[in-house]
Amino acid sequence: MLIVSDVLCVTVVQSQYDWGVTYTSTKICAFKGSTVDISCTYRYPSRINNHKTTVEKTFWFKGDKIVDLKTKSEYSGRVEYNCDMNYCTLRVTDLRESDSAEYKFRFITNQPGGTYTGSPGVTLSVTDSDLQVQVSRFQGSSNWAELKCHSSCLPPGHHYYVWYKNGQNIWGQTSNSYSAYFDPADSFSCALGGYEKSRSPSVCEFTSSLPLT
Repeated sequence: MLIVSDVLCVTVVQSQYDWGVTYTSTKICAFKGSTVDISCTYRYPSRINNHKTTVEKTFWFKGDKIVDLKTKSEYSGRVEYNCDMNYCTLRVTDLRESDSAEYKFRFITNQPGGTYTGSPGVTLSVTDSDLQVQVSRFQGSSNWAELKCHSSCLPPGHHYYVWYKNGQNIWGQTSNSYSAYFDPADSFSCALGGYEKSRSPSVCEFTSSLPLT
């Protein structure tokens, strides 16, 4: 199972009396068919007017309509909540382009008016893989080129790359760049590790119009 975990910088949403939600990331990009984790921590005053605060319900919703994702038919079997103390994660599997939206966390306590929503939330963008092999340097006289694997959408986390020459895996090449000597008939493509089914189109033509070293 492909899992995208949000590991980017923190944003904090606060209000008086120390109610708040902290999202681990505010923007996430993910590929269709993969799995994404959206996480946050939340806080609330332990007591109000000498009355102990307890959390009665936590849930996630999409957009501006406060409807628990677990009750929506389009998320049936694809949504999972995991909470440990004040840390909660929303997991959405088998991502679709229609899942692109802003997601917010909401918790309800026993206190009068003690309901809080972390806003703004986390913006999720779901897209097809748009990997491309770019030829950054070229030496036509020696049939040598430096290739780079590029995408405008990289899921959060640490990534490695998979390179292919004439459709065959080039073992040991895991960075986003690859230097190669080639024959005129050779073709090269790349994929993001864990997403090998979403391989880039092949580059199979090298010309002297490309940048020279």
